[in-house]
Amino acid sequence: MEIPLLNDIIIIFGIAIAVLFICHRLRVPEVVGLLLTGIVTGPYGLELVRAIHEVEVFAEIGVVLLLFTIGIEFSLERLLRIKKSILMGGSLQVLLTFLATLLITRQLGKTFNEAVFIGFLVTLSSTAIVLKLIQKKAEVDSPHGRTTLGILIFQDIIIIPMILFTPLLAGATGGVGESIFVLLTKGIGIILLVLVSVKWVVPQILYQITKTRNNELFLLSVIVICLGIAWLTSKAGLSLALGAFLAGLIISESEYSHQALGNILPFRDVFTTFFFVSIGMMLNVGFLFQHPGTILLIALSILLLKAIISGFVTILLGFPIRTAILVGFSLSQIGEFSFILSRAGVEHGLMTGDIYQMFLAVSVLTMAATPFIMAQAPRIADIVLRLPLPKRLISGFYPVPEAKVVNRKNHLIIIGFGVNGRNLSHAAKVAGIPYAIIEMNSETVRKEQAKGEPIYYGDATHETILQHTNIKKARIVVIAINDPSATRRIAEIILRLNPKVHLIVRTRYLQEMKPLYELGACEVIPEEFETSVEIFTRVLTKYLIPRDEIEKLVAEARADGYKIFRSPPRISASFSDLKLQLHDVEINTFRISQGTPIIGKTLAQIELRRRYEISVVAIQRDSQVLSNPGADTVIQSNDVLFVLGSSEKISEAINIFLSSNSPS
Repeated sequence: MEIPLLNDIIIIFGIAIAVLFICHRLRVPEVVGLLLTGIVTGPYGLELVRAIHEVEVFAEIGVVLLLFTIGIEFSLERLLRIKKSILMGGSLQVLLTFLATLLITRQLGKTFNEAVFIGFLVTLSSTAIVLKLIQKKAEVDSPHGRTTLGILIFQDIIIIPMILFTPLLAGATGGVGESIFVLLTKGIGIILLVLVSVKWVVPQILYQITKTRNNELFLLSVIVICLGIAWLTSKAGLSLALGAFLAGLIISESEYSHQALGNILPFRDVFTTFFFVSIGMMLNVGFLFQHPGTILLIALSILLLKAIISGFVTILLGFPIRTAILVGFSLSQIGEFSFILSRAGVEHGLMTGDIYQMFLAVSVLTMAATPFIMAQAPRIADIVLRLPLPKRLISGFYPVPEAKVVNRKNHLIIIGFGVNGRNLSHAAKVAGIPYAIIEMNSETVRKEQAKGEPIYYGDATHETILQHTNIKKARIVVIAINDPSATRRIAEIILRLNPKVHLIVRTRYLQEMKPLYELGACEVIPEEFETSVEIFTRVLTKYLIPRDEIEKLVAEARADGYKIFRSPPRISASFSDLKLQLHDVEINTFRISQGTPIIGKTLAQIELRRRYEISVVAIQRDSQVLSNPGADTVIQSNDVLFVLGSSEKISEAINIFLSSNSPS
């Protein structure tokens, strides 16, 4: 029996694999690859797929699952840490971008309702593309990474009221007030549903289901909760997307959220593939080639407009211009949620014909350009910083306090107050070393200053900030931030201001070491390597490799600048002799309980080494540990014996450590 839909699914996934592979090699985002797949297979391309309606149904499920997972990941506790970026930054970015787009589109002759809807579309940026690029560069915890994340989260939330408001824009001329009242009533009802579900209903249901330890039952329950609540909101006249988001939000407040998210992610990825492919199918390639100049001009205008507004909002948050530029370019594209919103606009007649095709073409172009724009953003920021800009614009609008360095000579400067910065400052304080800290998180600065820390706000990529800490007389500077581009710039400035300073740089990956050493850094410590050192040290220790051999390997790796891990391993003779020779040797522990016959006897008297070829290497007695006990050591009740030997020999001797047996 032939299933036509199956043929289309195979075609879509087969072409998607090829296109995504090419996109991966060209470093183009997967979303763009899926859009291109839709263009190729759709009615305006090679017309390989016939079941357009069925693909659109799958796409709707993809939207539901996408918003469901966003709801699950919506953690109030986590978001409170970046609440300023979310509430103030996000609201300002959305409002200013919306107003600017509204004014421009009104000047171009669009009706008010159409202009409002286009403003909604342009406001949103791509969470999927931007966060993936930031995570890949390990910049999530950087100032621009946190700010970008906060604004994107606000956009992901604001899409819900935008979807709800779209039907009102479609035309209700007489009953707008009534519609808003009905909307508010439904909103209140949904909020009550969420509260009741979060508090009582869903946790109890999932608790009973998890008691069965049946993964299939749990997965089906999660899917029913997602689709069921989405269906209820749809029946109430609201959107499926809103219901899915609320379903995710309900589950996110339970202890089962991680398991639910892990189960649903594969389904989300499959069905969102259909969503992006379906969007690509709607793009008329002929229209793209008919109006290349107009489409390119609009795309560039949107990229520039959103970059300027997002950068301006970042400056209003108190960040320096470099951070503003990085955030601005990160948020300059049109996002995937605009596609979701555009579908609602098409359904209600707010976008038709050429306008919709123009939107699709411009959106695809801005998203495809995003990886390249974000890669060039640090270089653009460096060029801008060479211009004669106001000092406050360069350093940020947060008031910079004087650094309270105890001793202005031979002091330590710590750049970045993350985990490494905190540990280093604590060690310096204990050792009595004078130090100063530079940090770009204003809330952290304010909190730590209240505790008496010599910390102040500033962007260390500027000479004035470094000079403020008396960099020319510092003895050691440690850079511990999560921004490779900024790290290199800071290192260059420090070594130019104080060539004699001992510069230590913490970085993430091995490939970042060479450029830092070329700049003149004295020590570069990659976290990737140090983690591997800790792992292989523990592994070799478990295999009883001598400690001096392990330390020799570590020292050799560090002396070679970590080249040992990028070239074929050179195994020393001692390692060759030792490797896995002791694979059967183990250390066991035995507690000597009351009544064991060996109590009161010495190690020499019980003759463990002669009879069983095992040795007692340590004895724990109360809070003391007796290492390498002598032959005259007397065994006492409640002693814990650490015994070394082969597993076979230890098994033979086990009876002498039990209270019901005595040594023969």
